[in-house]
Amino acid sequence: MTDVITEKPDISILYQDEHIVAVNKPSGIFVHRSFLDKAECFFMVQLVRDLIGQYVYPVHRLDRATSGILVFALSPEVARDLNEQFTDRRIKKHYIAMVRGHLLGEDIVDYALKEKLDKIGDKYVSEDKAPQEAQTEYKNLATAVIDKPLGKYQTVRYSLMAMYPKTGRRHQIRRHLAHLRYPIIGDVNYGDNKHNPFFAQQFGFRRLMLHALSLSFVHPVAQREISITAPLDQQWLDVMRQLDWPQSLIE
Repeated sequence: MTDVITEKPDISILYQDEHIVAVNKPSGIFVHRSFLDKAECFFMVQLVRDLIGQYVYPVHRLDRATSGILVFALSPEVARDLNEQFTDRRIKKHYIAMVRGHLLGEDIVDYALKEKLDKIGDKYVSEDKAPQEAQTEYKNLATAVIDKPLGKYQTVRYSLMAMYPKTGRRHQIRRHLAHLRYPIIGDVNYGDNKHNPFFAQQFGFRRLMLHALSLSFVHPVAQREISITAPLDQQWLDVMRQLDWPQSLIE
């Protein structure tokens, strides 16, 4: 679970020109309004539109609980181009995740995923659709141990992971890490119901520890590759400091 956001958040612009704007999305905010979030106060589409004073077009999405880089087009034409780059897997994506346990080394998860459907938004979509191919590369950046008992174990172990999704299935990184038995901390759908409360008590907040760190793509108009990075927020920085993980690990 992510702590509820009750005050309008400050949104930082990471990149902006006349065709594209990229922002650093806080954890806990939906990208746009849907059938399932009638009680929510803030949505990234509205927040960014108000921030820059013009209409914006989402070209990809992040889960409500995921923080990090979010790109919007400023015209339908640029939106179509960027959507095609996402669909054709030409956009390079780099995430940072904190997981339960010590997931060491580097490898690729090649594990097909059944499409996740919304009960309302996808009620007319067939549930018999075959699983879709899905690949995610991962690399261990650091590990940590907290000398406190939890369940049948005498210590709590964490890993800091770099994640590189090659496909774009819904909840792909979360589901792939859960498939490996190293779920992301704070994941209420696929995570560990013992570790999540422990983390909240230990660090003082609840959230999904998944951050969209950077995107690289070809600018639809300038036709040059650009790379945009979203700095970690204060909660992430506090956790890394307490676990003696230097910021240089993700640079």
